[in-house]
Amino acid sequence: MLLDLSEEHKEHLAFLPKVDSAVVAEFGRIAVEFLRRGSNPKVYEGAARKLSVSSDTVQHGVEGLIYLLTESSKLMISELDFQDSVFVLGFPEELNKLLLQLYLDNRKEIRTILNELAPDLPSYHSLEWRLDVQLASRSLRQQIKPSVTIKLHLNQNGGHNTHVLQTDPASLLHLAQQLEQALEEVKTNHCRRVVRNIK
Repeated sequence: MLLDLSEEHKEHLAFLPKVDSAVVAEFGRIAVEFLRRGSNPKVYEGAARKLSVSSDTVQHGVEGLIYLLTESSKLMISELDFQDSVFVLGFPEELNKLLLQLYLDNRKEIRTILNELAPDLPSYHSLEWRLDVQLASRSLRQQIKPSVTIKLHLNQNGGHNTHVLQTDPASLLHLAQQLEQALEEVKTNHCRRVVRNIK
């Protein structure tokens, strides 16, 4: 799978061939540090002074490198696919090898950082349900009032959460239909494109 880089990202990465390979390696270190600890404008300003360019140029170069490394790590693309993705940028062979080495050295750490940043959403563990029907009461002798009680067990942060829900069968049927409709919509081409771009 090849990376699809936008024109904006290509412009940001276009700064890399203009500097020495040691500077690109330092940009790679700054990019990984950015993922660990967040942005530090002083680092950009210091690098900009040394290179005699604007701090925005340095920041865009580092951000382009961050995007290249995070997207590659997220998709776990192979060495060959990474080389092909970078080859499209028209960089010299030495820079391509340096970027590949930077990716190979840091992809596991970047994936770990990205996993830590991902929200920990609850996941399904089990479900218990019960159908209750009230047939009569003191005031109404002939009444049928069904209700469904659902006990939903979820896993989150290594622990279990329990939620108790109660509804009537008509609302439950409507909810099931809405969920089925949503699942069908996920299968459309438009949704597949959106999901592909999110990943």
